[in-house]
Amino acid sequence: QVQLVESGGGLVQPGGSLRLSCAASGMIFSIYGMGWYRQAPGKQRELVATITSGSNTNYADSVKGRFTISRDNAKNTVYLQMNSLKPEDTAVYYCVVMTIATPSRWGQGIQVTVSS
Repeated sequence: QVQLVESGGGLVQPGGSLRLSCAASGMIFSIYGMGWYRQAPGKQRELVATITSGSNTNYADSVKGRFTISRDNAKNTVYLQMNSLKPEDTAVYYCVVMTIATPSRWGQGIQVTVSS
């Protein structure tokens, strides 16, 4: 079955950087779009970024210019490089498989906390 395992989260100061990784298994990774969602306490889950099988990318306005999504098909891994982090980026981040532009599989989530 499909498994998505996120790593790289943690505590970082405002202005700092983190790189999230998501290792996928049980699927033909290269043919699927992938994405990252996040959910902050008391808020709805929201799209952060997506990347198609052809590596076209899309970002939420709130992270444009600060976050970069990428993929390595040889490693079945999708990344989210997060720079210039703000306290409002604090959330649980989820890796997703995109099927017809809709999340069809979710990882377990990983905590990112931006605080001084």
